[in-house]
Amino acid sequence: MSVFTSCITSTLQPYVPSTENPWNAERIRHAYRRLGYDANKATINSALALNPNDLIDQLIDESVNAPAWPEPVWADFTNDDYSNLGFDFNEQTQLNHKEVFLELMNQMQTTGLKGRLILFWSNHFVTRLEDYYASNHLYQYYRTIEEHMLSNFQDFVGDIGKTTAMLLFLNGFENTNNSPNENYARELYELFTLGVDNGYTQEDIVETSKALTGYNHRENWTYPIYYDTSTFDNSDKIIFGQEGNWDYDGLINLLFQERAPQIAAHICKKLYTYFVSATVNEDVIADMASVFVQDFNIANILRILFKSDHFFDSKTIGIQIKSPYDMTMAYLNITNFSMQQDHYEGMVWFNNVLGQQMFEPIDVAGWQGDRDWINASTLTGRWQILKWIIWHTWNNFNEELRTFAIESSDNSNDVYIIAKSIIDRFIPLELYSVEDYQIATDIFKHNLPENYYEDQIWNLQYESVPYQVVLLLLHLIKTPEFQLK
Repeated sequence: MSVFTSCITSTLQPYVPSTENPWNAERIRHAYRRLGYDANKATINSALALNPNDLIDQLIDESVNAPAWPEPVWADFTNDDYSNLGFDFNEQTQLNHKEVFLELMNQMQTTGLKGRLILFWSNHFVTRLEDYYASNHLYQYYRTIEEHMLSNFQDFVGDIGKTTAMLLFLNGFENTNNSPNENYARELYELFTLGVDNGYTQEDIVETSKALTGYNHRENWTYPIYYDTSTFDNSDKIIFGQEGNWDYDGLINLLFQERAPQIAAHICKKLYTYFVSATVNEDVIADMASVFVQDFNIANILRILFKSDHFFDSKTIGIQIKSPYDMTMAYLNITNFSMQQDHYEGMVWFNNVLGQQMFEPIDVAGWQGDRDWINASTLTGRWQILKWIIWHTWNNFNEELRTFAIESSDNSNDVYIIAKSIIDRFIPLELYSVEDYQIATDIFKHNLPENYYEDQIWNLQYESVPYQVVLLLLHLIKTPEFQLK
């Protein structure tokens, strides 16, 4: 339990703009940063015409109604299919995996909440790609998350545990009537539904493992696992004090019947710490859980949270540290800078280096996020990767830097206003002081004579402007405020 008390004291009551808490670009960008991966200026300006309720509905509905990723041709391929087609299994599998990674990155840039939730739920219902490797298993796992990410949580729990990826990662395929394996039963309660030591006993785990038997037959490691009646423990089990010949589906129903309040509280806390603050407000968690327990509809509880006074409280803005994908995808979304395809594909590797490898969380508990993203190594790594991205734009799409400055400042001729407008596109709150903005402005001025600015000889059509934007961005990425969202 956290030793800190939340300073965000506002409630889940709907946010109503006021003089003290106005509906403005700052709060709109807060919504885009937390629900997705930020947005460009045109998107932010368009959202100003919406009220908070309609904007949140729009952002959630876009993901609820987003079409499923079209099934790739290799979705059901096993090693036999690759062999029959004359493909090298390892080479083709790596290409397939890259296809999934790029699709998820595409969702981060186009349907922000969908991309964010696929990453979130893959960090909740943790598996590890290196353990199962086959791309047909990855696709099944991805598709299950995509289908359930905003729907009913009980259905989600039931289906994700039957994916081959999960059965392999948490040893469900080894769990038989003759040789029970408790691994998935333990994580089902401890991580996925109830929380550590919350509403279950060791005996419940033992009996639950028996109910989960039977999903362990396959032709070889690239084939999907399917149910085999002969390996199911066909005996009565006592779970949560209830006796019956519970099987997999019966166990999930029993879990949600007997432990619904604990499940609701655990998942609402997980959603809260991800979308709002690492320091929880227990009253807000309790209020969320009291609603979530009624139907376990994920989209509904997120609507309530995102439309609340609590979510739009000024104290929630700029208090989380960006994940690697928050940093890189938001940078691309904010700037709209072009990127050559091979360099774009390299973003997957860059984020791996910074500690966020898709479908490879660090352990079964997943990435803990926030402060865990930053250390001496990853911070300097962030600077180096962003530096590389900035110089890529300079070397290949030079004039886009000028366009960005014109759009950010509404084509101002005031050098301070231009520098500040660019900086404020990337940070949730303003820099610490006016002096910090002045330092940044001086860097932006480069080595041009001061009278060029005083006498308005210089403007955004000046030849040096793209390079000046580069200098400003290189300075900005090293400020503490840049790492926050």
